[in-house]
Amino acid sequence: MKILIYESLPKDAKEIREEVFIREQGFRNELDETDHKAAHIVLYDDNEAPAATCRIFWNAAMNSYTLGRLAVLPIYRGKHIGSLMLKEAEKYVRQKGGKELTLHAQCRAADFYRKSGFTEFGKIEDDEGVPHIWMKKPVDF
Repeated sequence: MKILIYESLPKDAKEIREEVFIREQGFRNELDETDHKAAHIVLYDDNEAPAATCRIFWNAAMNSYTLGRLAVLPIYRGKHIGSLMLKEAEKYVRQKGGKELTLHAQCRAADFYRKSGFTEFGKIEDDEGVPHIWMKKPVDF
């Protein structure tokens, strides 16, 4: 496996997100202005095919880095790739001098994030009909 970090939205990340969030989950507002200010992490399998992606950006309102749009293509699920992506995101935040990583998780995925050390805060919010909760984790260790 290979992990690359891009400073602009690469085609591979866009295609993964379209597959997972638009075609599979039915979101309409997947690509947005945040993509222009975010770093994009893409994980490639041993054959150099894109398998997973996420984005990270400085969120001034939260005073922390925020991870978003974590997506793993269906054929790669159950192989701990999501956890690997979180570790890579945490490493990126530490390299940037960040102390905390926040994310707006789909409630159905909250257990996955809890297992990686994230805790909920705030109220459950609706995003295109899907309940989401803010979560955070310190990364300054």
